[in-house]
Amino acid sequence: MRAVSAVVGALAAATVGFAPSAAADDVQAKQWYLGPMQAEGMWKFSTGKGVKVAVIDSGVNANTPSLKGQVLTDEIPESVAYRATDDYLGHGTTMAELIAGTGAGGGLKGLAPDAKIVPYRAMFDGFKGGAEEKKKTPDATAEIRAAADTDVKIINMSFGAQGPSSKEKAAVEYAASKGKLLIAAVGNDGRKGKDTIGYPAAYPYVVGVASANKSLTVSKFSSSGNYVDLSAPGQGFPGWCDATFRSYCDNVNGTSSAAAVASGAAALIWSAHPDWTVNQVTRALIDTAGRTWAKDDPSVYAGYGFIRPRLVLENQKYNAGPAHVDPLAKYNDGDLLAKSGTAASSSPTPSASTPSQAPKNGSTGGTSAAGSNEESSGDGNTLWIVLGAAAAVVVIAGGGAAVVRARRAR
Repeated sequence: MRAVSAVVGALAAATVGFAPSAAADDVQAKQWYLGPMQAEGMWKFSTGKGVKVAVIDSGVNANTPSLKGQVLTDEIPESVAYRATDDYLGHGTTMAELIAGTGAGGGLKGLAPDAKIVPYRAMFDGFKGGAEEKKKTPDATAEIRAAADTDVKIINMSFGAQGPSSKEKAAVEYAASKGKLLIAAVGNDGRKGKDTIGYPAAYPYVVGVASANKSLTVSKFSSSGNYVDLSAPGQGFPGWCDATFRSYCDNVNGTSSAAAVASGAAALIWSAHPDWTVNQVTRALIDTAGRTWAKDDPSVYAGYGFIRPRLVLENQKYNAGPAHVDPLAKYNDGDLLAKSGTAASSSPTPSASTPSQAPKNGSTGGTSAAGSNEESSGDGNTLWIVLGAAAAVVVIAGGGAAVVRARRAR
């Protein structure tokens, strides 16, 4: 186990190529998934209003046209608020815009444009601050715990490390016990041809998201393994790629973006059903995911399939199952929500007494990065940012069959 120091390791921005983006008004046109996912239709039912999403990343620039009024700077816990709106990579701002950007000024349009962002700035590879700033910058573990004690519903984590940490695992479990939905990128190690286990996504209670491209095929760079739960758009659209915020870059590809889009999807569902628990939102995402394989045999590449929140939003009779039963409890070391008593205090919901067909899953997450400068952190491990349907179903690259995964290691 690695210890997590006050300074959270190194972070490498893993990208598959940058090029300056075309005119700003072309940016949303390049968000190819908005059409197939029928975003305009979904926004008639939900825009994410009332849902707050914590973005633990390189910071979030609250002054981009698309994020003005979207970032709740006064709701950042004081203990982890240091320079939270100073984004030294552009990465955290991209994630925030993909979740809740308004699209103003020709900027990225978030999948949940009325959700709100609470930013948390951690120190990753690419951080160039001096010793004093490093000392003041909190680590991701402290930020997970801090976010858990607020009223955010979703915690987006587009970063990872190859070694588990008992402290980080405890922080994840603490957040899960508070009813938070934890979503993380599975990583960009797909081209290495190996199953690289990444954390925090590989921990129980974290939903790991793989990347899919415009053809709804799993991206070649997307990591695979038994910690992959869902897939979402993560390739072929613009994003910020440095701290200048002059213009977007094309093809900011990565499972980071996929995790952010998945967080936006979850925000849409939770906004439409504010009395649902994390169990029901998770079950809804899994139940309605597009796939070409059996529901109870998740793929190591795409998990339960491509996110399709529209199927939940448009179906007034959709049954999300019991509020107090974790659909992944068998592999999540039990239902922390129930154990903590959080579920018992939730508002009752008109769901059925029996769960929807519960998926077979290991914990819920995973992270890795490819094409990155991995630098060792002070504790001997690397923490990096994984930079980065709709209408149908996701397929496996090359047309291969979905590979059934074994239960995740805990």
